[in-house]
Amino acid sequence: MIIVIQCADRVGLVAAISGLLAQKELNIISMHEHVDNTANLFFMRLEVDKTIGAEELEENLREILPADALIKINPVPEKKIIVLVTKEYHCLADILVRNYFKTLGASVQCVIGNHDTLQDICRRFDVPFYHLPATADKNLYEQSLVNTIKKYEYDYLVLAKFMRILSHDFVSHFPMQIINIHHSFLPAFAGASPYRQAYERGVKLIGATAHYVTDELDEGPIIAQQIIPANHSLNVQDMVKAGKEIETAVLAKALKLVFDDRVFVYKNKTVVLE
Repeated sequence: MIIVIQCADRVGLVAAISGLLAQKELNIISMHEHVDNTANLFFMRLEVDKTIGAEELEENLREILPADALIKINPVPEKKIIVLVTKEYHCLADILVRNYFKTLGASVQCVIGNHDTLQDICRRFDVPFYHLPATADKNLYEQSLVNTIKKYEYDYLVLAKFMRILSHDFVSHFPMQIINIHHSFLPAFAGASPYRQAYERGVKLIGATAHYVTDELDEGPIIAQQIIPANHSLNVQDMVKAGKEIETAVLAKALKLVFDDRVFVYKNKTVVLE
């Protein structure tokens, strides 16, 4: 069972929490904690050896924690996700393989594409695919997305190279539930064609960023990033090819962190307890 806590910091929190768990005869398998002294915030992730009533344990924790503490008790770690795609296959293929071999940490409920390019690979993995072509009426299109998503139970939406800008209204339906992979080392080269921007700037490093989606384009809290070296011998196509590999790796890492309940969000930043 995993217990996640975020609250105002004060002396004695770790002792109080571990003492309560000992009273419940719960053995702590792993414990990670962090204090942001500037914001006076305390973050903790615990894994214990047994599953007990989540409601009672949460009530007991609230008695010893500061007011307004955020507590998440998750006796069933595996999440449920819906994947949104356009035409690029590399990130989706990695997700489908991990899902098939049950190493994803989540189960893919369905895939939604604004093109039908990736329908066949979903069929091969026996994952439902919905082709929802983008329309001139963005509101109508996004409502069709919402209607399809709401057919399923889900914890997160994963934008696996979904090349559409989502509106404020759409994002508001899924606060901190949408995870995107962006093909640059943000905040550099946000928006469209980042590899061409990087090539024209003559950068010596290219990267990828996985982040939560917010109202501001490519400005959401960053979950994971990675870079690889680049030099003058690489053209735009070379950068794109190298970028696909790093995009796949960064998204996979970010999803594992999120699915393991290791990511805390505050002030458009994240604390990641690895």
